[in-house]
Amino acid sequence: MNEGVTTLDATDLRCPLPVLRARKTLKSLPDGALMDVMATDTAAPKDFEAFCRETGHKLIKIEQDREVFTIRLRKKSRDA
Repeated sequence: MNEGVTTLDATDLRCPLPVLRARKTLKSLPDGALMDVMATDTAAPKDFEAFCRETGHKLIKIEQDREVFTIRLRKKSRDA
């Protein structure tokens, strides 16, 4: 199954902007949608862990390539 992934470029943004932009983007996506957030803020991994704990979205993985973090999220379903 090949699912589409929405990508949000939050590079060069500092806390709390990557999380705020992600929250806004997630609102426009259907339940269960995947989103990759690209961020360079070193606080982003911890910020997204907290964001997912508080909102119920699922943190799938965090990868790092040099200074860029790729944070994959799955939007929560209202039925869950």
